[in-house]
Amino acid sequence: MPIRPELSLALFLVAALAPVTASAEPQGRITGVGGIFIRSKDPKALMAWYRDVLGIRVEAWGGAMLRYDAPGHPPVLTFNVLKDGSAYMEPSKREFMLNFAVDDLAAFLDRLKAKNVPILKRDDDDPSGKFAWIVDPDRTKIELWQPKP
Repeated sequence: MPIRPELSLALFLVAALAPVTASAEPQGRITGVGGIFIRSKDPKALMAWYRDVLGIRVEAWGGAMLRYDAPGHPPVLTFNVLKDGSAYMEPSKREFMLNFAVDDLAAFLDRLKAKNVPILKRDDDDPSGKFAWIVDPDRTKIELWQPKP
C-alpha cells in the first residue's frame, strides 16, 4: 500500500525537526579552560597590578572572570606546549606565559607606556594579528594579541 503524499510530508517534517541525540564527540570531554591559577609571593599585590595596570576587573573574592563573548574576541582559547628550553617565553623563567587578546593594541600599549610598563617587543606583521610582550611584577611574560579581523 503506497504512503499518501501528505503523510510522507508529515513524516519528513517530524524526522527533520526531531532532536538529534547522536553526537560526533562522546560525553566526558574538555569543553574549555575554566581558569588560570598562578602562584605569587604577594598575590594581592600582583592582582592589584593586573587591575591597575592591565585594567582587569578584580572581583570581591580576589580573582577575575574573563569573558569569551566580548565583541571581536577570538572564539577559541589556544593551548600549546613548547619544547623545554624554548626561548619563546624569555626573559621569564616561569613555566608558563599568559596571552591576552586586546581590541586595539596601539591604544593598549599607550596606556601601558603611561604607567611606565616596558614593552619588550612588538610585532605588527604576524599573519594572525599584532603582538606585543611585557612582563608582570613576578616576571611572568605576557603576550598581548590583537587578532586580525
